[in-house]
Amino acid sequence: MASNFRHREILELARKEGKVTVEGLSKRYGVTVQTIRRDLAELTGAGQLERVHGGAVIPSGVVNIVYQQRRRLNARGKTAIAKACAKFIPNGASIFLNIGTSTEAVAQQLLDHENLMVVTNNLNTANILAANTSCKIILTAGVLRRSDGGLVGELTAELLKNFKFDFSILGCSAIDLDGDLLDFDNHEIMVSQTALKQSRHVMVVADHLKFKRTAPLKIFSLQDVNKLFTDAPLPGNLQEGCDQWGTEVVRV
Repeated sequence: MASNFRHREILELARKEGKVTVEGLSKRYGVTVQTIRRDLAELTGAGQLERVHGGAVIPSGVVNIVYQQRRRLNARGKTAIAKACAKFIPNGASIFLNIGTSTEAVAQQLLDHENLMVVTNNLNTANILAANTSCKIILTAGVLRRSDGGLVGELTAELLKNFKFDFSILGCSAIDLDGDLLDFDNHEIMVSQTALKQSRHVMVVADHLKFKRTAPLKIFSLQDVNKLFTDAPLPGNLQEGCDQWGTEVVRV
């Protein structure tokens, strides 16, 4: 297979699975690991992938990944995380769900719950939960961010101050090795920080790729969170940190 065609397939696979590995690609295409390393080096040099140990992921940094691409990243892992998270939500609970593909996955898993009240600043989440006829849905005010259907800003944060949620289920763009949750948009961060203060229990849904990415702005720390749902062991000493903070880690 010509390398340019292989490059296209590698990129598509990285978007769907979240990560590609050197050994996996070598077996898939029947070529040497050296050939795959050259492929990944070229794609990394072009800014299309970011090298990690054993393979590569879609890059991030100071600009977030396009929302449609984020939806395809590790979709299977996000579904497993969402199912685990939804099991902790009782019928009749009040919930806040913020913007993100992981929280959208949780919304999908709440369709069979009864008598929920869900407040969200995510148009996509509201549309998903509209299929649950016993669910009361409250959309926040705010400035519409067309790229992902999010409502953000001071109006959004001010509205949340009127609520006391049983649960806030929050996603983020990245998690640092010291436990800080990170994002790209200060207006979105303002909303998540307010939800944290207005919640009895705070749950974070984050797949393993969030620990390989970075973003420039801090939301809060895992120290402030009751439960973290993820799909792989935590990197570095982060599990020890969560144990000290009393943050329960639920790994699917």
